[in-house]
Amino acid sequence: MFGLGMPELLVILVIVVIVFGAGKLPEIGSGIGQGIKNFKKATRDADKQGKVEEKNKEEGSGSA
Repeated sequence: MFGLGMPELLVILVIVVIVFGAGKLPEIGSGIGQGIKNFKKATRDADKQGKVEEKNKEEGSGSA
């Protein structure tokens, strides 16, 4: 997809360790994980809400 192989990922990891330090890596990983979890939850909730609204439209137009 992006053409990232093992050498590229290692270079990125080394740069991240240099910039943020080894002590901050768990916090950064946790923050990224929470962000992804919240994003998935929001998209799931929006999808459910869209299906409910679509169902309500169908029920409303069927009774006319």
